[in-house]
Amino acid sequence: MSDALYLSLWYPNLRLVELPDKLTAVLTAFAAHGGEPLVYAATVWPVSWSETPVFERVWGRLAKPANGDPGRGPDMGPNMGAEPRQAVEQALELLHDDYAYEFQIGWNLWEMESAPGSPPHEQGPVRGGPGFDPRWVRAPRLVRVTGFGPLFDDGVYEQEGHIRIDFGSDAPFLEEDADLDAAAARRVEENVRQLVDLTQDAGKNSGATARLLWSELGESLAQRLAARLGMRN
Repeated sequence: MSDALYLSLWYPNLRLVELPDKLTAVLTAFAAHGGEPLVYAATVWPVSWSETPVFERVWGRLAKPANGDPGRGPDMGPNMGAEPRQAVEQALELLHDDYAYEFQIGWNLWEMESAPGSPPHEQGPVRGGPGFDPRWVRAPRLVRVTGFGPLFDDGVYEQEGHIRIDFGSDAPFLEEDADLDAAAARRVEENVRQLVDLTQDAGKNSGATARLLWSELGESLAQRLAARLGMRN
């Protein structure tokens, strides 16, 4: 069963005015680890998740065709996406202790190809180069990066971090429905390495002193992965 995967980051004695720099550092880390360099959207939530957002901005995403050449999809205009610093500055103009600042950014992982007519994600698969296994695609997903003010949702940052990354489903790191042959294991291991490198750099570059990779159901990804790969032996 797939589970939702998160990374929480904490910073010692963090002042609210320091949050923009931390968020920028975390968002910038994605480009070096299979992610996109530009931010897709930003939303600012006041007080709690049940409230109506006070700020919403969608910059859009650059589309990339299957052959790897630069390009845009039919609904993509020029200058799609925003630089992390620009996105953070716009969203955090409304800087309040009881606000949460959510950003969406693209991240590419190897995933099993769905049945014809059912791409794994709304943007469709991005195929690999020479030696590509037709059962696997490099599929984009939108990851949510959220910075919490200290009073948002009754101080939820204490449990979920000053900054939380929502990776979505953990399926690409396990592929529990796939036959785990050598090729599949290699793709899963590449995804896991990409995840590990991103979590390390996001924490290091933003100056986090504590980080926690956790799942919504409370299961350990490391233990599930070890058990999954152990099935091959």
